Amino acid sequence: MPGFELFGDAERKEINDVLESGVLMRYGFDAMRNGHWKAKELELELESQLQVKHAQLVSSGTAAVTIALASAGIGAGDEVIMPTFTFVASFEAIMMLGAIPVLVDIDDTLTLDPEAVKNAITHKTKAIMPVHMCGSMAKLDDLQAICKAHNLILIEDSSQATGATYHGKPLGSIGDLGCLSLDYVKIITCGEGGAVLTNNEEYYKNADHYSDHGHDHIGNDRGVEMHPFLGYNFRISELHAAVGLAQLRRLDEFVAIQKRNYTIIREALSVIPEVTFRTVPEGGEESYSFLSFFLPDLETARKVSEAFKQNGVDACFHYYDNNWHYVRKWEHLKDLKTLYPLSQEVNDGLKYLQTKEFPQSNHYIGRNISCLIKLSWTEDEVKERANKMVKCIKEGLS
Repeated sequence: MPGFELFGDAERKEINDVLESGVLMRYGFDAMRNGHWKAKELELELESQLQVKHAQLVSSGTAAVTIALASAGIGAGDEVIMPTFTFVASFEAIMMLGAIPVLVDIDDTLTLDPEAVKNAITHKTKAIMPVHMCGSMAKLDDLQAICKAHNLILIEDSSQATGATYHGKPLGSIGDLGCLSLDYVKIITCGEGGAVLTNNEEYYKNADHYSDHGHDHIGNDRGVEMHPFLGYNFRISELHAAVGLAQLRRLDEFVAIQKRNYTIIREALSVIPEVTFRTVPEGGEESYSFLSFFLPDLETARKVSEAFKQNGVDACFHYYDNNWHYVRKWEHLKDLKTLYPLSQEVNDGLKYLQTKEFPQSNHYIGRNISCLIKLSWTEDEVKERANKMVKCIKEGLS
């Protein structure tokens, strides 16, 4: 991870197809295309590889979450349960619809704790949104059971875990809706892009229409298409889809490289008794895009994180002190710093963040370091990196 490390002839060919046709928009201009429909092709590839009936490409992973929520009828005043450890896009996408993000604790999977989810459900709760951070998954069996018991929508944000599986099913294909990011730093990249996945025909049609100004896409004359409901512009371009199409066809190759590099480093760190690894739920297999491990306490994690930086071990993240991915430093959310007035429902619904504390999340994130696994490393480079990491950790423990 990310896929841009291995750009090559396959990506160039797909882009050149688009440039030679001159049609960069995913819809219309049928006669000019010479049969090239990159977005449609990529959607079919996603459906095949990720084992879903429907995939709708959109402009970003953030857009995918917003569109998934809207497709299921979730909006003003509704509550969506999400984890404290994610990217800021998770709550941004929820709030874009006037819905209320309800943050709850994670557990040692580094994803939603099902018990915390149960305790957060109210009469306003409409959806549970696990975020499969750093290449692994939430306890989806437990979350599905909770959704069934309370008649809630399960929306998987699988932006960081394309290529991972749970009981043999690709992540993103298990919930009522799944969301992918295909941005520049994901294992499969379009440069910018995202996708909504679902087996529900109604949700798919809603996503298809909503992401393109409400167009119903019936017939082959865009000018006479109907608009069953209001929508917005969340379209992907043919250029972006072309890159993603070549990349997705290499997914198995990318995951295999990551698994090799991940395994070398994990085996090296396993000899240190004080190092423990994130829990992967039974039946799950990671995408191996990150190696996430725990140290005994916050102080040690900070020391080791700093030692990694000083010794050239890059792309290792101690998220406790990170501005983008953990609730502790989301002051712009807690203080509701926006360019526009928020509804009273959202203002009232987010007051809990001014006093809410997350000791369980702190316990896990404070001790966690997650290290990106790169595709471009040679085996010798991985072994050298592993040796440096072991040295830094042992020194940090002393």
